[in-house]
Amino acid sequence: MATKIPTNFTDMVTTMQTADETIRTHLAALELPIQDWPVALGQGNANGTAAARAYPMQGILKYHGMSDWDYRIAYLPSISLNSDAAETITLVEFDPTLTEDSLLFNGQQDTGRPFERVQSMLNTVRALGNITSHCRVTTRNITRANITGKGLGTSASGGAALATAALAAAFGPEIIQNTRFVSAIARMLAGSACRSVAGGFSLWLSYPGCDHTDSSAVRLDQHNELADVRLLTVPMPSRIGLHTEMAHRDAPESSFYKEWMRQRANDVVECMDAVRAGDWETVAALAELDSIRLHGVTMSASRGHKIYGWEPENIELFRMCNDLRAANIPVYFSTDTGPTMVFITHKNYVDQVAAKIRSVNPALEVVPGQVGGPSAVMDIAEARALLA
Repeated sequence: MATKIPTNFTDMVTTMQTADETIRTHLAALELPIQDWPVALGQGNANGTAAARAYPMQGILKYHGMSDWDYRIAYLPSISLNSDAAETITLVEFDPTLTEDSLLFNGQQDTGRPFERVQSMLNTVRALGNITSHCRVTTRNITRANITGKGLGTSASGGAALATAALAAAFGPEIIQNTRFVSAIARMLAGSACRSVAGGFSLWLSYPGCDHTDSSAVRLDQHNELADVRLLTVPMPSRIGLHTEMAHRDAPESSFYKEWMRQRANDVVECMDAVRAGDWETVAALAELDSIRLHGVTMSASRGHKIYGWEPENIELFRMCNDLRAANIPVYFSTDTGPTMVFITHKNYVDQVAAKIRSVNPALEVVPGQVGGPSAVMDIAEARALLA
């Protein structure tokens, strides 16, 4: 099913189609296959129950803006890594006796925008399996930080956990082995959720007008190439109350946006080659550079309303990275929508980088961690205990 093309981006369709072909050719050369879309799913389970765990992602080659909001299609492909600084646990229960859908999110009943997005994905799953049952969804974000930060990527883990649990409940756990399918369904809640499904360092294929079934994710580090990478997450709240959907709507208006799109194929190929070579510094340097580009397009989208997503603390820490690299301590920063920062470094330098962050600003929390894996089905009893 082809997706929408905004009228002011028709001039970019051929460019981005060519970019997609280039990237897919390179995936094949690196022997990173894209799975077939399932042909026949059969009748879904109207009484199905399943639970799943997923990890949030941190962007490397970022994205903002959606060419099709109904299918949540991005204007450009993107790459991210999963982080174990947090996780989302989700339990999905289809039940014919229910009279309506419900969402218990972090211990609170939700009927607002999060519920609408959850229900939209559930409707997609029900349509695929001809299921008429209503559904009870219980989900919780569990973070290893004491501070709640904006830009931690839990919307991605939320979408990944929901898609994994809902599809396993409807069609059985075997369907979760099809990353292309699960990631495309996860995308219906949050675009970056498709990469959270794939895990590790993952690529999301997307461009304006692409087929819904082709906008999916594939994991790049399938041979444990970047096992020595470590992450230091510094959560920070947004003092302006930044919402990601606000940035998605504004960013494509920037005069820099189309140039960002044109550069993307070259950056993706470079990043894929770096992952295969185990060259973590090139991957991390791309994440740092694209953090600046991401905020550049959001800050330059409107004359009257500019989104300044960083906080003053960010500037101190940006400069800290330059100082550490000048002292031969390799570390690179990454920020997504909001001020929360993830520092990417090698396992041998974790303690030095953490100490430096604390010396720059003792009020900041530093959460050391590693690259997280893909979304996965989990034991229902264990999930209920974590969700209680």
